[in-house]
Amino acid sequence: MHRFFVETSQIVDNNIRIIGDDVKHIKNVLRMDNNDEIIICDGQGNDYYCIINGIEGNYIDTNIISKNETTTELKSKIYLFQGLPKQGKMELIVQKAVELGVYKIIPVITERSVVKINNQNARKKLARWNKVAESAAKQSRRGIIPKVDSIINYEQALVYSKQLNTTIIPYENSKNIVETKELINNLSCKSIGVFIGPEGGFSLSEIENAKSNNANLITLGKRILRTETAGLTILSLLMFHLEEE
Repeated sequence: MHRFFVETSQIVDNNIRIIGDDVKHIKNVLRMDNNDEIIICDGQGNDYYCIINGIEGNYIDTNIISKNETTTELKSKIYLFQGLPKQGKMELIVQKAVELGVYKIIPVITERSVVKINNQNARKKLARWNKVAESAAKQSRRGIIPKVDSIINYEQALVYSKQLNTTIIPYENSKNIVETKELINNLSCKSIGVFIGPEGGFSLSEIENAKSNNANLITLGKRILRTETAGLTILSLLMFHLEEE
């Protein structure tokens, strides 16, 4: 069943009105009609099973059949601090991170980031990344649309991470796979920060700074992973560990 997101203000009594780009998609691409059933999510973890009862030029009206709590969200909120990659890799990272259950994505400029983004480009890229996140949230039946935050620098990211219960950093020079497995298997907290370096990884000074801020260095094995692979690897491990029946 097709899935769409709305603001809570669009839910009134037993009705939900769909507006915006989804209207054209429902009418012209999916070619749906009155009495067709859809799922509408309020972005707050609630799913509404609805039936279309009116299709107009710029809106679609639906009646609510039932309401259920979304079951696709993890019990912990995972914050991905992603070092800015090059050549459009960020879109892939955003898409797959949303599918894997990330709560929020924070793009980070690090010492070895080679991408140079001015304010105008940053706004355009941020809007694009959030559209990718919305599309991925629909496809993977998320109960929320994970937000891609504004780009910040590494020091700001470390300050941000202090609000979270724990922070982990996959680092190529970490060796103890047993400690890593124990750490992941014992994770049970409300918020987890994951730092992923760009191409070239983190500098030694950045790693030392992270350690002084109580970040946990982990290993993802003996192989060197690309930036777009490392984040998805640890997110997959966390998703598998945190998933509930």
